[in-house]
Amino acid sequence: MSSTPLQDGAATGFRRMWRDLEVLGRDDDSGGYHRFAWTRTDSELREWFEGECAERGLDVTTDRVGNQWAWWGDPDAAVAAGDPGVVIGSHLDSVPDGGAFDGPLGVVGAFSALDQLRENGFQPSRPVGIVNFVDEEGSRFGVACAGSRVLTGALSPDRARSLTDRDGLSMAEALRRAGRDPRHLGRDEDTLGRIGTFVELHIEQGLHLVDLGRAVGVGSDIWPHGRWRFDVPGEANHAGTTRLADREDAMLGLAAAVIAARRSAESHGCVATVGKVNVVPGGVNAIASCATGWLDARGAEADSVLRVVAEVRDVIHEFDGLMTQESWTPTTDFDPALARRIATRLGGAPVIGTGAGHDAGILANDGVRTAMLFVRNPTGVSHSPDEWAAVDDCLAGVAALADVVSDLAGGGE
Repeated sequence: MSSTPLQDGAATGFRRMWRDLEVLGRDDDSGGYHRFAWTRTDSELREWFEGECAERGLDVTTDRVGNQWAWWGDPDAAVAAGDPGVVIGSHLDSVPDGGAFDGPLGVVGAFSALDQLRENGFQPSRPVGIVNFVDEEGSRFGVACAGSRVLTGALSPDRARSLTDRDGLSMAEALRRAGRDPRHLGRDEDTLGRIGTFVELHIEQGLHLVDLGRAVGVGSDIWPHGRWRFDVPGEANHAGTTRLADREDAMLGLAAAVIAARRSAESHGCVATVGKVNVVPGGVNAIASCATGWLDARGAEADSVLRVVAEVRDVIHEFDGLMTQESWTPTTDFDPALARRIATRLGGAPVIGTGAGHDAGILANDGVRTAMLFVRNPTGVSHSPDEWAAVDDCLAGVAALADVVSDLAGGGE
């Protein structure tokens, strides 16, 4: 069967929520978003989430790292009965100057899917949860999917607390300033035990669905991917008076690493990006005493990705630099039987892979039964103010999500 179109109330609610979110963290000049973990904007987003839950009479809890969970039904009673809930949702944070859809589509879509189910008179046989994961993009502290990684124990509490932002502020201190106790960080068995199945709705960050002429697809897997920090030493000196032969310029090592990443990725059929750098002292007329960069590497095969990283590391070592791994996620296969079931229920929706990381991938690697739905992105652009999806496609994605939840929470196994 194909998805039932959204009821008027659910569609209207989707548009209203989108308008309400549109102004939060948006840069008026670029149109991009700056929504970073444990900031004032993040607090406003969390308040928005709680407000939407209150309107629907949902019970809201936070886990040990601060991910927000809203429940329609009693998740603990379901766990006691051996039938944990179905969870939908995504995240609300962004990359620097990011797009509007990456993350928020999944959260707004989750509320709208619940509205659709209620308008249809649906009564779940197991609880339905909506989640807002914190710090999915890792834009502030450098580790992607930090909220779900801490939740599952993939990111240790000590390491999480010690991560620092561009201003040197630790995650521990940021949590304290946001009114949370960083001592509580750690794997949260109670929260994980409530998740029987997790389904994440997300804009596609590519052109598969455009090429296939379909509005909605089902995720098959996520490529292996990781982030590495590298530090290249130098010696600060005057740009106008220091002879080239006498210079120890950290920028040369940084530049060599960037070029090596591109060449190695081309050689091994991967993608590699150095999209963030920090240079000390950072003056136009000063030779750099230290240059720090972050390498993002991904590919269909883990061995190929790691070869890219090794070759970049060799170049950095030539400049007496150091590279350290900040995150690594192996190949993530979503539950294949669940993907087939969803694709069939949605009228033969295409099943596609992705090179982008998601909280769904972290949960899947922890053993949670997980699936993803993707909404067509007409340009394939993401992590940019130009990220966009047509309203009709978004509503089709919400309708598909509601259909999937009605199947999974309505007694289906």
